[in-house]
Formats: sequence, structure tokens, C-alpha cells
Amino acid sequence: MSALSAELKERLSSPLKIGKLEVNSRVLQSPLSGVTDLVFRRLVRRYAPNSMMYTEMVHASQIIHVRELPILMEIDPGERPISIQLFDCRPDFLVEAARKAVEEGADTIDVNMGCPVNKITKNGGGSSLLRQPEIAEKIVRSLNEAVSVPITVKTRLGWDEDEINILDFSKRMENAGAQMLTIHGRTRAQGYTGKANWEWIARVKQNVSIPVIANGDIVSVSSAVQCLQETGADGVMCSRGTLGYPFLVGEIDYFLKTGQMKTAPTVVERLECAKEHLQALWVYKGQRGIYQSRKHMTWYAKGFPGANELREQLAKVETVQQGCDLLDGAIAIFK
Repeated sequence: MSALSAELKERLSSPLKIGKLEVNSRVLQSPLSGVTDLVFRRLVRRYAPNSMMYTEMVHASQIIHVRELPILMEIDPGERPISIQLFDCRPDFLVEAARKAVEEGADTIDVNMGCPVNKITKNGGGSSLLRQPEIAEKIVRSLNEAVSVPITVKTRLGWDEDEINILDFSKRMENAGAQMLTIHGRTRAQGYTGKANWEWIARVKQNVSIPVIANGDIVSVSSAVQCLQETGADGVMCSRGTLGYPFLVGEIDYFLKTGQMKTAPTVVERLECAKEHLQALWVYKGQRGIYQSRKHMTWYAKGFPGANELREQLAKVETVQQGCDLLDGAIAIFK
């Protein structure tokens, strides 16, 4: 791992400015459907207290005409900075949802214009907005008029390799009033396969004057530094690299601020974190939390002898006690 260059140190030494909001970290935790709930964010924030966190994406129609807001929007009173991510293709629905999100305490409203999943794109949301830039512009303008917090956009390079339109799209978003762009360096057609194309992110950075956050293949401190050097981006957003490893955002943030590597967590520390995650999901969501914890625990169980067998067992747990017993057994081996 090479040291930070003087140029990179200088560029990243000041807070990240998102409109009128200042964030004292250049490393962000990506919104991840089925992952970045209140429990997960608490774990990430323990190691990265100043980083921007994002809720799971919330469909605007889930918020309209309901008495109780969906659990996806629940945030801790002191959980700052925090962004609530919304998706839809109807500006009026998004405006109403954004107002409620701000009432809940959102520091920014992030609009998902990058999700590649068919059930989202077929209804005009997510990355399908890359094919409807006029609607995307109207969304951003409408939100800017409706709420006082910064509006940000998370998107991709284009629909597919033949329709990479991110340069025009990013400029349109800036002109419409977006205060920050997060660019996932893949097309919609790629989904989460193949390699992220950071070169296009570098082009976007040169094309707009608002902050640009690089996303895609940020899985370690070294990949984050390499991405920042190659793209000139204003920060990085961690996504799948944090699955089963909520330490990553903090590790990158620490290195960018100090030039020093944090000591990686031991197997015992990772498994203890998995146990805490399981117990917290049980308290927060009951039996549904147990079912959701299965994937999290299998993500934690990797990179050590016996991990494969442990993963198979954790994927089938029915009770919090069963999961704790399995994890305690593994912890005892490595202590």
C-alpha cells in the first residue's frame, strides 16, 4: 500500500461540501436494499462516525397516503449525517415523499437513478431515468423547489455500452440543481458484473463543477486510493465491500485522514460483530430480523478455516439462540 500523494492529501483535506452541508469525511456508505437498515448503519458508523450514511431506497408511493412511514425511513435522532434515498419517476410523488423525509431528519435527499433491477426500471424508476433525462431534470428541479436540504443523484454510466450518456446526463442534473452526483461506474446492462469503468467517472468529474463521488469496486483501502487517484473524484462510496465487513468505510476514512492503515479486525472480532448484528436485528425486527440475519452472518463467515461449513449452518438458523451458539462455537476456536 503506497502512501497518499501530496496532491491527494491536499485535495481531500477539507470537508466534503454538498450544497450548504459540510461532511467531515470523503467516504460514504452506499444505500443497499435489504442491507443498510438502522442496525447496519449503527455498526458502520461506530467505525466511521463522520461519514454520510444512506437509508435503503424508499419507493415514493410507499409514503403517500400512509399513516405510518415505512421502517425503511426510520433513523436515529442523532444519526447524522444521514440521507434518505427515494425512487420513483413521478415528480409530485417524490416531492411529497421528500417533504416527509426532511421531517424525519434527512440531511439530504438522494434520488436513485441507477438501480438496474427490472421491477424498478420497468416502472420508470432507477436507471430507466437515464433514458428519460427530461423527467430526471423535472424531478430534481421539483425537489429543489419543495425542500431546503440538498438534492443529490446516484446513477450509472448509461443503459448499456451503446447508450453511455452520463456526460450529458450529469450536466443536466447539475443544471437542474443537483448538489452532488454519485456515479456507479457500470451500465444498467452490466448490473453488478464485470469491472467498474472509473475512466468515465473521471470524465464526469471534468464535466461538472459539483462534487462527484466514485462508486463501484471500492472494496479495500488500496482500491479506494487508486480510484481517487484515477478519477479525481471528491470521494468514494462503498457498497458491496461492506457486506459482512462494516469496518471498511472507517478503514478508508482513517487512511485518507492519517495516511496510516488501521489494524484489520481479527476473526474473533468479525464473528463477535456478526453476533452483535444478529442480536440487534432480533431486537429490532423480531423473527423477520432472524431471517434477514442469515445473509449477513454468511457474509461475515469467510476467510478462515471452517468458514464454509459455518456459512451453511448460519444460512439455516431459526432462532437468535441458535445463531449465537454457532458463532460462539467458532469464536471459541479462534480465541
